[in-house]
Amino acid sequence: MYNPFADPEDSPLVAEAKEARADPVEYSYTERDVILYNLGIGATEKELQWTYEGDDEFVALPTFGVVPQFAASSGLSLDWLPNFNPAKLLHGEQYLRIRAPIPTSGELVNEARLMEVLDKGKAAAVTTIVETKDKRTGQIIFENQSTVFIRGAGGFGGKRAGNDRGAASAANAQPKRRPDAVVEEKTTHSQAALYRLSGDSNPLHILPEFAAIGGFDQPILHGLCSMGIAGKHVLKMFGPYSDIKVRFAGVVYPGETIVTEMWKEGGKVIFSAKVKERGTTVLAAAAATLVSESAKAKL
Repeated sequence: MYNPFADPEDSPLVAEAKEARADPVEYSYTERDVILYNLGIGATEKELQWTYEGDDEFVALPTFGVVPQFAASSGLSLDWLPNFNPAKLLHGEQYLRIRAPIPTSGELVNEARLMEVLDKGKAAAVTTIVETKDKRTGQIIFENQSTVFIRGAGGFGGKRAGNDRGAASAANAQPKRRPDAVVEEKTTHSQAALYRLSGDSNPLHILPEFAAIGGFDQPILHGLCSMGIAGKHVLKMFGPYSDIKVRFAGVVYPGETIVTEMWKEGGKVIFSAKVKERGTTVLAAAAATLVSESAKAKL
């Protein structure tokens, strides 16, 4: 069977792993799930278009697109990697493309494939791609590309440098000028406890003893939650976007303040996010492609 992600540079181990096809994963949701997600990334009771299903403008925030695919993406087996240890896995990058209007409820089907596997010497970098379709019509609603790094799982041979995947792998270097827009948002101490109800129940985000094993002083906020908060800032300042990509560069502890700095460059907004209290960058090499290139910052 034709595999669009086959690569002649792949080692036999990777080539065989890419042939595996996971069963499609269904995802059903209601308006309640949309509201729970929107609240999880900081939408408030005053933003009724995001938190009240009876509002005429009620919508899912665009980064809701990472939610339906999560079980399919994280469900792909990586046991074939040498020395695979799930505790050594780090979420490196996420790319989301929104290919159709987002239904506020529905039944979706997710199809996941291995897209790219790189041998980084002491680590492996694995990119999966998930297409999320409307179960009834077959229309593609979302495409997600997720890259994870698995420390200690390298040395299997094959490719070391990735292919150009367009917006999904763009470097998005920050312009050497002041940001066109800056938004600050203080997260709540219960932010991770709320966000995990949208499908990522990793104990790293709720159990102090589990966080300690990972080397953290306390449970950390989900990277995809930080992405959603920054994505909300881009939406508020510049309007809708058709895709968004981030690199996870650091952690946020619930209760800390996320500062999103944005630069409009043609049809896209390059952005970064940092923690105000510690000055550390948490999202880097990030950008969103605007639906309307003529959007101006809403200052």
